[in-house]
Amino acid sequence: MSHQTGIRANEELKKFFGKCRDGKIRVMKIAIENEQLSLLSYKEKKGNWESDYEKFVPGLVEAAQPTFILFRLDTKSDTTAYDWLLISWSPDDSPVRQKMLYASTKATLKQEFGSGQISEELHATVEDDVTLRGLTKSRVCATSPAPLSMREEEMASLSNTLADVGIGIDSRTQTLGGVAFPVEPKAVAAIQNLKMKRINYVRLKIDLSNEEILLDHVGQVSVGGLPSLVPSQTARYHLFNFKHTHEEDVLESIVFIYSMPGDCCSVKEKMLYSSCKAPLLETITSSIGLQIEKRLEIDNGSELTEDYLQDELHPKKCLHRPKFDKPKGPPNRGARRITKAQQTPKNRDTALFPETKSSLES
Repeated sequence: MSHQTGIRANEELKKFFGKCRDGKIRVMKIAIENEQLSLLSYKEKKGNWESDYEKFVPGLVEAAQPTFILFRLDTKSDTTAYDWLLISWSPDDSPVRQKMLYASTKATLKQEFGSGQISEELHATVEDDVTLRGLTKSRVCATSPAPLSMREEEMASLSNTLADVGIGIDSRTQTLGGVAFPVEPKAVAAIQNLKMKRINYVRLKIDLSNEEILLDHVGQVSVGGLPSLVPSQTARYHLFNFKHTHEEDVLESIVFIYSMPGDCCSVKEKMLYSSCKAPLLETITSSIGLQIEKRLEIDNGSELTEDYLQDELHPKKCLHRPKFDKPKGPPNRGARRITKAQQTPKNRDTALFPETKSSLES
């Protein structure tokens, strides 16, 4: 990864690395400036590592600005050198390019400082992660047993909750099909009302901060009013009972619509809505029992016309089939030759021996 950025420590930081191992330095803050790793600030030891951690570390992080923090612990390794903790601060609201740049430079920092002296690493995205409580929680998670599988978590959730509420999959469950957020009870009740045909439209949204799927709008909507319910600045999930006629039959079809505007949404919002779609559909169809006839993805509400829904549900058959062309024969090689057929002799012997015929005649 270090070869991808080419960012190295500047001379000032290299000299500081050489003299910070005497036990006097407690913590240092390092950032990327002018395409170099630079020392921004440092603090000397005041007390034990826990009190110094609470006193120094939380104040070193800034919103929307990634950084590296090297913190010296009180323990020593087998080489009698102090153990160090490397904190990679990469907040969620920082630019994606900055996150990638710091992630690609971490290996270089470890190499310049001495990776053998870094006994622990902490990746932090929110301020609670860099507190002493957050560090303790991270250590516990690192030593805890492996998490339950998706199936095990679903069974545990279903057995410990009521049937009408315990439909959502456990929060932050990550699967091959995506990330499943819990569905709030109000949204579950609205989908059940849609199933019982009390309403014909439900709109759902993702609470990005609490990682939960919430009810956003519910009601009785006509096909003509459907486009106005699609937000132009944010993504949404829609469930619509489309009443229509096809081949003189009156039909009702549940359509799931995933609306995602082009460049208006953040990268995080796009990723979450895309990742949560499959688990949400699984919850709606398997747990709630609402059968979905068609799944659609649109950019804006103007696409949702009655003709569009009809074509998606009942694609038109191609009645015109092109005729099969007879293959061409071999190329013309000129006029055909006429050959004279050979006559077969009536008497084979006279044909072979004409002198026999003359002697017989005489």
